[in-house]
Amino acid sequence: MTRFHLDPRLSGDTTPVVELPLSLVLLHHDANYPWTILVPRVPEAIEIADLSAAQRAVLTEEIVMVGDAVRGLTGCHKLNVAALGNQVPQLHVHVIGRFRDDPAWPGPVWGAAAPNPRSLEARDALIEALRQRLAPAE
Repeated sequence: MTRFHLDPRLSGDTTPVVELPLSLVLLHHDANYPWTILVPRVPEAIEIADLSAAQRAVLTEEIVMVGDAVRGLTGCHKLNVAALGNQVPQLHVHVIGRFRDDPAWPGPVWGAAAPNPRSLEARDALIEALRQRLAPAE
């Protein structure tokens, strides 16, 4: 049986936030945007169609959950949700908070501005805030 492994490019560009029932949630290092990425822990999944119907339903709920957390924490004007996979074939879904005054508005974030590294303090604070919002109810 094949085991799940995170693509090296995703691990290099992000920091882990939390594991949801299906997906690993990551925070992108680029501070230009509140940029999260969900990676379903399904070995060899490339497309959403590679997931079972039940997994697709869970992924959809997780996207909404992460989007709600990003909106609640940042007050962003819009969420961009995308599963491109042109450079990293492993199935992953970007959930990006967008602001009318961000460096790429109103276009896509890819290649719009040089990456702005997030400070360790800001990264850790955002990760902790996301974990608080995404933690399962006890």
